[in-house]
Amino acid sequence: MERVTGIGGFFFRAEDPEALADWYASMLGADRVPLSMEDQPWTQEGGATAFAPMGRETTMLGDASRSWSINFRVRDLTAMVAQLRSADVEVEVDPEAYAMGRFASLADPEGNVVQLWEPAVGEK
Repeated sequence: MERVTGIGGFFFRAEDPEALADWYASMLGADRVPLSMEDQPWTQEGGATAFAPMGRETTMLGDASRSWSINFRVRDLTAMVAQLRSADVEVEVDPEAYAMGRFASLADPEGNVVQLWEPAVGEK
């Protein structure tokens, strides 16, 4: 059986796509989609990716009007949280360290839930 090899893009509606693309680039380092073939797109590092449809009752995605959430792997959760907080972004760090790593949650400027994940050693 053929299998997909990864996620090639994540597309979603936004009230202000330009401002939101700028926010993701400046706050999280997810570069904007290039406008020409000469420019390079944002490239992920290899690692685990969860693909998980969730029930309508889940609270993990924020309020019931939200239908998606994205989880970004990070090398150093403490440093990323400090960077975001220094830019006045509210970040909630999960106090528990799980077998698969540590997590933090925040919302982008349009209220979409963003989760940060620092994989445990051996999970990266």
